[in-house]
Amino acid sequence: MEDIWRQPWVVEWSQCLLDSYAHWLKKELIPRQGTSLEQAERLFTCPFVVVSHGLQDDPILNYGNRTALILWEMDWDQLTQTPSRQTAEPVNREERARMLDQARSQGYISDYRGVRISRTGKRFLVDRATVWNLRKPDGTPLGQAATFSTWTFL
Repeated sequence: MEDIWRQPWVVEWSQCLLDSYAHWLKKELIPRQGTSLEQAERLFTCPFVVVSHGLQDDPILNYGNRTALILWEMDWDQLTQTPSRQTAEPVNREERARMLDQARSQGYISDYRGVRISRTGKRFLVDRATVWNLRKPDGTPLGQAATFSTWTFL
């Protein structure tokens, strides 16, 4: 699954992640030169976390780059079957839900801080995360994504 980023739908989703980030934050998440395929590879292999989920009532993760897969100790298939709420311990899920609601209403939030948990139970503090809404070019909502480059194992 190391080359999952080559799948046409992942390339398309990567463009959605990048376009939505640029829309809300008025800057680029990664350098956008090159083809969509090259950008998808750059996003998947970048040294910071990028993860997203859809619009289900209990949203399922639908993208995680290599850094996210390593941090949460999952492979692609495990990650993309995981409800995103399970990335936080039960005690932290209410706070996480408030943060997602705030991002949903504002378009994005930056400077988020919270504790997350890997598949094997390793806890880590995320610092200075950005969460943004994913949208089609016409504004139709598609989900939410998050990125961060700073975390500390607890």
